[in-house]
Amino acid sequence: MARKTSSLSWLLLLSLAFTLLLGHSTSQNDRKAYIVYMGKRQMDEISTSSLHTSMLQEVIGSNVGPESLLYSYRRSFSGFAVELTELEAQKMAGMEGVVSVFPSEQKKLHTTRSWDFLDFPQQVPRRPIESDIIIGMLDSGIWPESNSFSGKGFGPPPPKWKGTCQTSTNFTCNNKIVGAKYYRSSGVFVENDVKSPRDSKGHGTHTASTAAGNLVSGASLLGYGLGTARGGVPSARVAVYKICWSSGCSDVDILAAFDDAIADGVDIISLSVGGHQPRNYFNDPIAIGAFHAMRKGILTSNSAGNDGPDIASITNVSPWALSVAASTIDRKFFTQIQLGNKNIYEGISINTFDLKNKQYPIIYGGDAPNTRKGFQSSDSRYCRNNSLDQDLVKGKIVLCEIRTNGEGAFVASAVGTVMQGQARQDVAQSYPLPASYLRLKDGSKVYSYINSTRGAIATIQKSKEVKDRFAPYIASFSSRGPNPVTPNILKPDIAAPGLHILAAWSLISPISQVKGDKRLLPYNIISGTSMACPHATGAAAYIKSFHPTWSPAAIKSALMTTAVPMSAKKNSEAEYAYGAGNINPLKALNPGLIYDIGALDYIKFLCGEGYNTKLLHLVTGDNSSCSRTTKGIVFDLNYPTFSILLSSSKSFSQVYHRTVTNVGSPMSTYKAIVTSAQVGLRIKVNPSVLAFKSLGQKLSFALTIEGTTNKDIVSSSLVWDDGTFQVRSPIVVAVADT
Repeated sequence: MARKTSSLSWLLLLSLAFTLLLGHSTSQNDRKAYIVYMGKRQMDEISTSSLHTSMLQEVIGSNVGPESLLYSYRRSFSGFAVELTELEAQKMAGMEGVVSVFPSEQKKLHTTRSWDFLDFPQQVPRRPIESDIIIGMLDSGIWPESNSFSGKGFGPPPPKWKGTCQTSTNFTCNNKIVGAKYYRSSGVFVENDVKSPRDSKGHGTHTASTAAGNLVSGASLLGYGLGTARGGVPSARVAVYKICWSSGCSDVDILAAFDDAIADGVDIISLSVGGHQPRNYFNDPIAIGAFHAMRKGILTSNSAGNDGPDIASITNVSPWALSVAASTIDRKFFTQIQLGNKNIYEGISINTFDLKNKQYPIIYGGDAPNTRKGFQSSDSRYCRNNSLDQDLVKGKIVLCEIRTNGEGAFVASAVGTVMQGQARQDVAQSYPLPASYLRLKDGSKVYSYINSTRGAIATIQKSKEVKDRFAPYIASFSSRGPNPVTPNILKPDIAAPGLHILAAWSLISPISQVKGDKRLLPYNIISGTSMACPHATGAAAYIKSFHPTWSPAAIKSALMTTAVPMSAKKNSEAEYAYGAGNINPLKALNPGLIYDIGALDYIKFLCGEGYNTKLLHLVTGDNSSCSRTTKGIVFDLNYPTFSILLSSSKSFSQVYHRTVTNVGSPMSTYKAIVTSAQVGLRIKVNPSVLAFKSLGQKLSFALTIEGTTNKDIVSSSLVWDDGTFQVRSPIVVAVADT
């Protein structure tokens, strides 16, 4: 006879079962998306995908299949994206053939006048091959009906194009937009997301038209920025890879887009997104993708980031990609407010609304808290969302103590908003209601007027567009160097227009990007290093159309050594703000000399940075190895800049070895000209004369910097001059903050 189980025993068994079930459930819930990077693809696509599945089964169990993979990267390199626990990720990292395993993060999206400001008019020389150039835009999609992307007059895509168009009921490609795909590994689409390559944010449309948009006359933002909108290479084609959504841009999607873009046959990749600073180059999907693009002869153009003016805030820093800072053009916007006492204060915004000088009651946000929702004056003073009492604010202008996007005042039915703060007054933006952002001292005067006047009133004028005679300089938001991964490689590389740029826009995204704003327009003016990046992309594509065989490093060198020098008097961070200077696309077409870098040179550099032979075998797929003869040092990477970050102000001596290739005049003699450095520093070039006898000839030299400095940063430059070409490289000596 079976023994009866006591009630207590049953409870214990149930408790144990529940604990096991809960433990299993918790581990499942703890899973998050990871990228497993395996370097160069070693097998065909089908075998590579099978390998990824078998590796996953080895870690998780045989019951999982290919459907468990978020992505199998198998076209241009090898790797996969999958949801893992931290323990499973650690186990995966120890498996044979794995370079790195890292969690996927959400990155964020970081021109009528701008090209003319760069002395790059419509009538520059162009080659028919420009229409064979394909720019891969990794962004938030595109608005295909925009005149900037009309396929009229374009022939079929060039034969090299291997990509596809992910068509749907609301999206088709044309001979300008030769391909389009969207990537959403999470499968989650919220209200504002469009499940196609169509752009619902406006950002991707803006960047694509800046790089390669058609000529569109009469473009403007309700009259502001009026002129002909155009990209740097209007005849080029665009391939769209939609990676960004309402929640941001996922790493796993970014890497999948790189995998496709490289295999599809694009010539340049443009990526205006960024996230946290990488710890190393192979834990960063953008650096990984750009590395494999470089090996296929494709230059990747990256935005530097929008976390300036803080030092060492730059996020896209790999030496094989182009990192672009945001400079200003000679366009500014001012918006005046007038109080009932006739006093006028000038702030910044792009205000298209016309109140026709009508005066409205003005109220301080701190005096109108939405107490029914639990907000206090300490919240409403900042005009945060839902913090304002609509009954007290409706029909009035609200004074807010910080700069916002205007949504808090807008949803509370205010007629306008005046904001005050200490942020730099260089970036004007659109708001969903009449608005102006004042300096703190002027905002304080408005506050005093409100507090001292019964029945205080004010009005907000339409914005005035004026010429900025101090341009170009670097925008305050543009991320600064030094490079957080390799401090002795100067980053950013270059600057390009990124402030108040007019370009195409999505017709379902309000120009203020605030829901409820009914201004849905074909062109918009916005700012960011996101806008600078496609300017550099367009310039790189322009060079590529004249020099189709040039390597990514050669194109990058041409842009950097011909850049217009900028002034440390306008930006105290000097080259850490603007790199080699502001791009000069026309001059970059004929740089005279180039500093070229091949894949093997980068491998030597990586050896010197501590990456081992086993890892590099996986990354490159060849017999690359790190030995005493192949181990390079950062100072010998053939970069077109010379930089060093010292740990102290003690005496030092550093030698840089460089090789330049003649692409100017067959018979030419270049002399080295070094601008004067700070007293205490000596810069020597040996040899100081380079005599070329043919095109393509390579000659080497050494540059030595020695001495001491007590300054945070010292700027100098080396110019190779043959009387026709001036090939300039910045020299930067900085002392780290201790």
